Amino acid sequence: MSTTKKLALMIAALYFSSFAQARELEVATGGATVTINGITYTGKNISVDGNRVVVDGVEQAVPVTGPVSVVVNGNPTSVETAAGRVQVTGNVGSVRTMSGHVESGDINGDVTTMSGDVSCKVHTGDTKTVSGNIR
Repeated sequence: MSTTKKLALMIAALYFSSFAQARELEVATGGATVTINGITYTGKNISVDGNRVVVDGVEQAVPVTGPVSVVVNGNPTSVETAAGRVQVTGNVGSVRTMSGHVESGDINGDVTTMSGDVSCKVHTGDTKTVSGNIR
């Protein structure tokens, strides 16, 4: 492995180390709704932490089980996910993922991914990836 590749992997590991302590999914909604396994949530910040859904700091009554399906309806400010697939029906400000896959309309900010794939119509911000695809 080349020195450049090793350095890139070390930088990525440091950059993404915050995911080790972060939630599995974090959406700054910007007014968008988030549907998780068929249940729609509304709030400023919606996250999945283990099997818990948390909306604006309040744990919701229904736990997350099985494969998680996430659809963000609208134009969120940011989407961060450690793993899994997230579909955004509108545009998003920024996307950060470790190994998750994000599909959206336009991305008007930065995209950072380690090995996850990000698909969008137009991307106007900076791009950082180790082995993920951004298209």
